Amino acid sequence: MSTYNVLIIEDHPLIIDVYISSLERIKAENNEFDFNIDIANDCDTAYLKIQEDVKKQSINIVFLDIKLPPSADGEITSGEDLGKKIRVLLSDVKIVIATTYNDNYRINNIFKNVNPDGFLIKNDLDPKELILAMNNIVNNIPYYSKTVIEFMRRQTSNELLLDTIDRKILHELSQGSKLSELAEILPLSISALERRKRILKEMFLVDNDKDLFRIAEEKGFI
Repeated sequence: MSTYNVLIIEDHPLIIDVYISSLERIKAENNEFDFNIDIANDCDTAYLKIQEDVKKQSINIVFLDIKLPPSADGEITSGEDLGKKIRVLLSDVKIVIATTYNDNYRINNIFKNVNPDGFLIKNDLDPKELILAMNNIVNNIPYYSKTVIEFMRRQTSNELLLDTIDRKILHELSQGSKLSELAEILPLSISALERRKRILKEMFLVDNDKDLFRIAEEKGFI
């Protein structure tokens, strides 16, 4: 029997229940698999569990939500940030992302930054889909839901690819921070921050801060 240590990083109880019931069903239908399940509901709790596992390297699979309560210090603003840290700290872990975001730009950005082993849209998520995904992933076969594949096919050449600093700028400004304050916590001058902000407006095709934050949130970058 193969035992997998699973960390579920999710803040919606119903989705957590779907994960747990699906894993229990897999175990019941195939006595080759067993699962030890741990749960984190926010970025701080999840990152603590990840750090605690660095020496043991015992976590095998992480189910990762993208829209999570940020860390208290503001350094981790989303599941995407967590995914990047997992890739560095727990290099052998299989990451399965399930998200409500269904924008092809956002999906493409997650692929670029996290390179998940599984990618599901929550609107499509049910035990049957999850069981199919898990059976692929434990056999080292990536699994992407039909919706994700369709969005990948509709990618345009004008990709919105934002790095960590861009997303940090959007997050902090949307919370009311000023550029002068950002210059104290990011390795950029005020002029460099202003340039990045101007480029972000051009990328999102807006000319004011309100629309910038609104569209960035709609696309899942905040």
